Amino acid sequence: MDESNKMGFLGATSYVIGNIIGSGIFITPASILRNVDSIGLSLLIWVLCAVIAILGAICYIELGTSIREAGCDFAYICYVKWYSIAFAFMWVSVLMTYPATIAICAETFGQYLIEGLKQYYEIDDALVPTCQKLFAYSLLFLVTWMNFFELSKFAARFQILATIAKLFSCLLIIGTGFYFYFVKGWHGYLENPMQGSKYGTGNLILGFYGGLWAFSGWDVLNYSTGEIKHPKRNVPFALLTGISVVTAIYVAINVAYFVVLDVESVKQSDAVAAIFSRETLGDFANIIPFLIGILLIGSLNSNLFSGSRYMYAAARQGHLPACFSCVNGETESPRVAVLAQSILALIISYVGDLDTLITYVMFGFWAQRIFSLVALLIIRHNHIPVHPDAVRVPLFCIYLFLTITVALVIIPIFYEFQSTALAIAICLFGFVLYYIFIHKAIFPRWLVTLNKKVTLWCCILFDCLPDVKGGVHLLASDSSQALLTERLSSTRLSDDSLPDLHSDEKNIMRRNGSAAGLKMFVPSSLVDLISDVQ
Repeated sequence: MDESNKMGFLGATSYVIGNIIGSGIFITPASILRNVDSIGLSLLIWVLCAVIAILGAICYIELGTSIREAGCDFAYICYVKWYSIAFAFMWVSVLMTYPATIAICAETFGQYLIEGLKQYYEIDDALVPTCQKLFAYSLLFLVTWMNFFELSKFAARFQILATIAKLFSCLLIIGTGFYFYFVKGWHGYLENPMQGSKYGTGNLILGFYGGLWAFSGWDVLNYSTGEIKHPKRNVPFALLTGISVVTAIYVAINVAYFVVLDVESVKQSDAVAAIFSRETLGDFANIIPFLIGILLIGSLNSNLFSGSRYMYAAARQGHLPACFSCVNGETESPRVAVLAQSILALIISYVGDLDTLITYVMFGFWAQRIFSLVALLIIRHNHIPVHPDAVRVPLFCIYLFLTITVALVIIPIFYEFQSTALAIAICLFGFVLYYIFIHKAIFPRWLVTLNKKVTLWCCILFDCLPDVKGGVHLLASDSSQALLTERLSSTRLSDDSLPDLHSDEKNIMRRNGSAAGLKMFVPSSLVDLISDVQ
């Protein structure tokens, strides 16, 4: 890439800030406070989370510049040939981490919308939880439908609107809080900031989970190191500057909250910004819950996009059933994966409250990072070849971050076993599946048949075709796949070239263009065609 087209220090810094600041700051203040029970300790946790984020970002810069492959942790773990571990955590991400993240955004949207509507209508307290769920599910269905079609028509406008809402909400809250502190003299709630602090190990770790959730995204430069000028200089400085700015904003917003609200008020609602605005902004407060609602729509949309593409990529590799690789030819949307992630989010939303969902997500994220860091140490100590322009960081940074990561994973197992048991069970189940099916690539005939039929029906129902890589096993014998692909790769689909297909199948394939788009897909209704090729 031409150096003139690469990002400099300011561009990289703004990239870090824009990616980190999201819905987390409007969700997690209450979660942290419920665990540590004091203003001073919660503010300290916010600062320490920033330090952890900086340390982690520095370590991941070495990983990203050493192993320049897509997939982040999945790619890093595969680089040292720990395929079973990579598969197990892929399984956790697909079944729990991404759906739980989507559920958090949807649930919080429901809470903020209820807070906004309370300013105009009386809502019975007994109906509030049901209404929150209904609003959350309605939003999820809407965003799922949007992701079925050309996302560029909707996503770009949504993300611009969400960014404006994000910046305006942050500045308005900070400005209002500091006005009441310096001009109105509201100091009362900040006079004894450490009063009631809970220093239990479990309380602190779960408090850190809330803060680190809000700082998620500090590894963003891993995906764009090659697009930054002088990465050895600009990347570390951009990370330090960007995370420092985010920390200042986060601490300032929390101070603004505590100028106006006491500890109990913050603990009792996850829609803290809505309560804050109602106490300080008068009639103008009506707009804040809806601004944050717009922001949450953007966050949910981006998380559903990421989760569905991750699931689609895993299916392309043959690690999940072929139906999840089905893509619509016109919109390039992996519709089956989109719907699957939304359904999983709906199921997980019934498992627990927001604090529990955050624990699910953070436990999965940080457990995976342990193996990425160990992989980095093995690469270092065994002198495994990596990219020649890799950025090296001091070893003590890697060991320190690994120690922190291990603590963030191990301690919650003892203090919140119920919340972490699901992730552990899914991970272990992933290991079992890997060694039964993936490792030796031996599949029962009934499973092959089921995969073909489900994939075929998904193609018909969702107007799409599977997109799996060569060498994927679940679809047909290797010889049949190779012959069929060679035969079809130069053939334009027509009624004559598809003699044995039903009209629905012909329409699907013809609408998606060349038969080369079939890749390695061999549904049961193509058996006659395979035989003809052989």
